[in-house]
Amino acid sequence: MSVKQTTLKGEFSVKGKGLHTGKEVEAVFKPADENTGYRIVRTDLEGAPEIPALAKYVEFADRASCLQKEDVKIFTLEHAMAALYGCGIDNCLIELSGEEFPILDGSARFYVEGIEKVGIEEQQAERRFFTVKKKIEFYNEETNTRITLLPDEDYSIHTVVAYDSPYLSLQYASYSASETNFSKEIAPCRTFVFLHEVEALLAHNLIKGGDLSNAIVIVDRKMDQEGIDRLAKLFGYENVQVKEGVLNNLELYFKNEPARHKLLDVMGDLALCGRFIKGRVIAERPGHKANASMAKMMYKEILAEEKDDAYPFDVDINAEPLMDINKIRTLLPHRPPFLLVDKIFKVTDNMVVGCKNVTMNEPHFVGHFPEEPVMPGVLIVEAMSQCGGILVLSGVPDPENYSTYFMKIDAVKFRNKVVPGDTLVFKLITTAPIKRGVVQMKGYAFVGKKLVCEGEFMAQVAKTKNL
Repeated sequence: MSVKQTTLKGEFSVKGKGLHTGKEVEAVFKPADENTGYRIVRTDLEGAPEIPALAKYVEFADRASCLQKEDVKIFTLEHAMAALYGCGIDNCLIELSGEEFPILDGSARFYVEGIEKVGIEEQQAERRFFTVKKKIEFYNEETNTRITLLPDEDYSIHTVVAYDSPYLSLQYASYSASETNFSKEIAPCRTFVFLHEVEALLAHNLIKGGDLSNAIVIVDRKMDQEGIDRLAKLFGYENVQVKEGVLNNLELYFKNEPARHKLLDVMGDLALCGRFIKGRVIAERPGHKANASMAKMMYKEILAEEKDDAYPFDVDINAEPLMDINKIRTLLPHRPPFLLVDKIFKVTDNMVVGCKNVTMNEPHFVGHFPEEPVMPGVLIVEAMSQCGGILVLSGVPDPENYSTYFMKIDAVKFRNKVVPGDTLVFKLITTAPIKRGVVQMKGYAFVGKKLVCEGEFMAQVAKTKNL
């Protein structure tokens, strides 16, 4: 049974202080096109730079998840990510007015309430899954933290927390995608911190937005009245109380609320793998660094699978092409010797397959390793780019009036050499919807079924002629 992708029916926003910065910030959650994933836009910065919420951009942080792309950073996104994932949202654009998501009450509750208020819309594209096929494990000997991922038909998380504290020595929490009510049983569970940690963090001005309203403070040592009064002053309260090891007489929603919140963090951090997961997660003493490490391992597995699946097995390069060189000339402005695509075999809304026959009589072989002719890597990239240009222009009603100009080429890897006599097969897939004439693509080049080059492309489609 197929499962379709989803997005929001409308937009909603949340406002509040960032936990670490203490600055007021607004996060606006908007519907997004199919295959967009979760993308975060820093509206407070010039040019509104965007960071996909993916493990490849994760930088390790002690007390929160952090994304970084070039000089742009985003902190404390785990609760928002958990809310989107737990509610079954595939695609969402988030506009953030600062570098940190609002901490709110320290849970995912208000994010979930916003999602439920605007509703969820089913889309046409199939949901993308990461199906766990083998055991994947992360272990930190220093902290005795272990995150284990096992094959399973359902998605489940089992979390164990253990501390040297009489009030939180051992707790367990579990979640099942098919059985657990995420919005009621997991989303409201608030973050927690030990009193000695709070005192140290406050002393170093590291939680400027921290408050008794956005965290469960566990008192892990005996305190006299003088100490309690000092705490009240520290937090800006007239008085505070300690009840069953929790500061300010805070009532827990669940006896194991700390373990449930750790589970929430695991869900939000692992969502950065970029797919919905089919597998079982066992998290022992988890933390953001460990969670992020596992997300990175999962992301690598997904990339490896994508490479394995990238070769267009359904394309016969000996068959009659969809476009021959004459048709290609009507779409691309390039001409020999710089026209580097010979045939196009397949074009869909988001994918193109083409080829180039590499021959000895091409001019670059005269000087590029003349005794051992090898096709320059830059020309392989250029050929992929031209093939991507055909994908873009084939969707334009009057392609003769437009050109594709590449703005950025990233993550290029050359895996095998290309020599005369080879036939290069290109496959390019859009990785995000075209917006304001900008297209993003992932490209692969094969000789036979051997991957020789891959890269990521960003291009601008612009009008070149007046009608």
